[in-house]
Amino acid sequence: MDRIRIVGGNALNGIIPISGAKNAALPLMIASLLTSDTLTLENVPHLADVEGLIRILGNHGVDIAVNGRREHQDGSYSRTVHFTCRTVADTTAPYELVSKMRASFWVIGPLLAREGQARVSLPGGCAIGTRPVDLFIEGLTALGAEMEIDGGYINAKAPKGGLIGARYTFPKVSVGATHVMLMAASLARGTTVIGNAAREPEVVDLANCLIAMGAKISGAGTSTITIEGVPSLSGARHRVLPDRIETGTYAMAVAMTGGDVTLAGTELGLLDTAIEAIRRAGAEVSAVEGGIRVIGHGDAIRPVDIVTEPFPGFPTDLQAQFMGLMTRANGVSHVTETIFENRFMHVQELARLGAKITLSGQTARIEGVSRLRGAPVMATDLRASVSLVIAGLAAEGETMVSRVYHLDRGFERLEEKLTRCGAIVERISD
Repeated sequence: MDRIRIVGGNALNGIIPISGAKNAALPLMIASLLTSDTLTLENVPHLADVEGLIRILGNHGVDIAVNGRREHQDGSYSRTVHFTCRTVADTTAPYELVSKMRASFWVIGPLLAREGQARVSLPGGCAIGTRPVDLFIEGLTALGAEMEIDGGYINAKAPKGGLIGARYTFPKVSVGATHVMLMAASLARGTTVIGNAAREPEVVDLANCLIAMGAKISGAGTSTITIEGVPSLSGARHRVLPDRIETGTYAMAVAMTGGDVTLAGTELGLLDTAIEAIRRAGAEVSAVEGGIRVIGHGDAIRPVDIVTEPFPGFPTDLQAQFMGLMTRANGVSHVTETIFENRFMHVQELARLGAKITLSGQTARIEGVSRLRGAPVMATDLRASVSLVIAGLAAEGETMVSRVYHLDRGFERLEEKLTRCGAIVERISD
């Protein structure tokens, strides 16, 4: 099993290219099930989750063609992938595939809308909370679907003639359930109005792609989205938006280690709240041509309190990384997690590096320390794993991060991007 070795103490300087967003690419790929034409996606990142979903879509009959790698001077590359589902080969998404990645559960929406039926295993993914599928079931039921849980699977069936538009308000904001409702309602008869919808940029990106495919959607990016169902969707060409979580992660790494880095191919507007928190912590962050410039000051980190919230609030997917940054702050900070109940599993691993963190319910109190020291640590989930990398970059000596397959799910070529900016980071394959 691979590990990542980090020797801390080096400031980061240079350019880090930001990849296409995993959290946008996955629902966009799933949208290919809605049409018999070809959906072409540009800027698709090369990640374990993307490759896993490619296998799942292949099981449903999606033909996938990947353009060759195109190298650039900055070392980045993006892929263009063509998805064609002439005929849905299978409306069952089996446990052995879905259990590995929660987002694969989202195929239930397009399959139900296009084929009138779906049998999808209950999902897996990072062990950061229960993340129930109740909202998916309730939303699709509002569109007229019959939903039944049997033997670890959800059996879904649309009424004769297809799904029917309806008004539905989520009792709790859910990005995944909003994705599914957007896709399913695009082919429903009549008008669907989704209340308390997720407002994340990835939801807007999916809506824009569906509109390019012929869907009639308005209000994406607000809490109320209206979808006028159409009989069919066509193919389209769409570029995946930049990964705001990767953007925030590297910005925090620069803030913690010091240095001057340009994050290329991304934009400030994708994560205003997180950028503001990074600025309050003492880093300089500004928009430049083609990206964002971050200047960190290392030992001059200021304590900042944050609370995770749905967009446009502070992203839960950046909570672990920000906690890593706060371990070196000059004072006490607090991080409150309101989205996932088990997303503090990285605390004990940060403590191995010398961090002083105490937990009280869903709030962590972080007392900044003057230095961290390298140690062996273990990744527990995707975002927690990269928080350990950030801390390791600022720690004295060697940090060895194990179970890095979590990292490979969401960060493209992390070691290479950091090494190009002066970090000492290497992957060790046992």
